[in-house]
Amino acid sequence: MELKGKCAIVTGGTRGIGKAVALALAREGCDVAINFRKSDDEAKEVVSEIKKLGRKALAVKADVSSFKDAQNMFEEVKKAFGHIEILVSNAGINKDGVIWKMTEEQFDTVITTNLKGCFNYNKLAATYFKDKRYGKIVNISSINGIRGKFGQTNYAASKGGEIALTKSLAKEVGKFNINVNCVCPGMVRTEMAASIPQEFLDKACDETVLGRIAEADDIANVVVFLCSDKSRHITGGIIKVDGGQYI
Repeated sequence: MELKGKCAIVTGGTRGIGKAVALALAREGCDVAINFRKSDDEAKEVVSEIKKLGRKALAVKADVSSFKDAQNMFEEVKKAFGHIEILVSNAGINKDGVIWKMTEEQFDTVITTNLKGCFNYNKLAATYFKDKRYGKIVNISSINGIRGKFGQTNYAASKGGEIALTKSLAKEVGKFNINVNCVCPGMVRTEMAASIPQEFLDKACDETVLGRIAEADDIANVVVFLCSDKSRHITGGIIKVDGGQYI
């Protein structure tokens, strides 16, 4: 197993891409901690699934937009597992609308959750990994953070910010043997996508060159690779996992 003996924090790990990542890491031998804000039943279910794979698991109540909550989560994970080697910053929300209809609350909430949440966990992970002189950080962004998207000025701005954060942090921590990379999915078949009208899903599918929408495991498989030492010479990477949707 590629990640035996490692411990990972996965934010937004109760559903969708985050859940798929948490389980994929566990299958490769990794102990996994996830956060939850409200969905404690879903968190318990993921913890149970991880334990069935023979790994340790922990769910911590934490709002990613709160630096204090993030600090508390890191301390709880260190106390429970004794070490952390991997961070996957995945938690994110969307509140779509064209900018002339978008409220200040819609903009602020998305930026605070997605971008500041990414900063909170990246800051703590980088600080901890720097002292250990080892670590893997993977931020989950979106192709819409590269290309922009109609009705998503807030979401695209937050995801573009995550990409810029990834590149800058990679430059800062490379000398400490820390890899920082960013995965940019296209449309993925998740609970969030289930609320999207079928016509928009069909359009996203038509945009791909492979003629299909990704499953969450398609993203998780790439994340596992970036968390392993097989990717030791990749950092600052912005990796699209979109079936060719961007091109």
